[in-house]
Amino acid sequence: MVEAYLGLGSNLGDRAKNIARALELLGEGGRVVAVSSLYETDPVGFKGPRFLNAVCHYETGLASDGLLSFIKGIEVRMGRKGNPGSRPIDIDILIYGDLVMKGEGLIIPHPRLVERAFVLVPLAELAPDLTVPGMGEKVSRLLERVSREGVRPWAPEMAMKGKGDV
Repeated sequence: MVEAYLGLGSNLGDRAKNIARALELLGEGGRVVAVSSLYETDPVGFKGPRFLNAVCHYETGLASDGLLSFIKGIEVRMGRKGNPGSRPIDIDILIYGDLVMKGEGLIIPHPRLVERAFVLVPLAELAPDLTVPGMGEKVSRLLERVSREGVRPWAPEMAMKGKGDV
């Protein structure tokens, strides 16, 4: 079994339910060991609805390319279309064991991991002392270098009351 960290995001429909469903479906290809809290985040690089994001610690027997195919299959099953912005679910391989690779369609660790607070905040919640393969730095140290602007802990009761940011 390989230990991996996956990023999950949703900005369409019932975002929390979408993430919960994706985590359930991930059980078909491995075991979800732990899941971070949910964070509401502003979209990066486009205008659109806010995302809910989380990171899960995942164990799998799938090879890296097999895991990529598996998670892309989950995205399609959950209704993801080709739209690069809005989506019911987005799942990214952030870290896959100690693997460092740059292949066509798959780069591990995720190439934008170090610049995205919406990934580093929940990843640091789960594994602050994890050294990112190929970078030689701990997640907590990488998080110190990015702005956390636009990343908020998600409190569903606040969202239902329409109170906005927490």
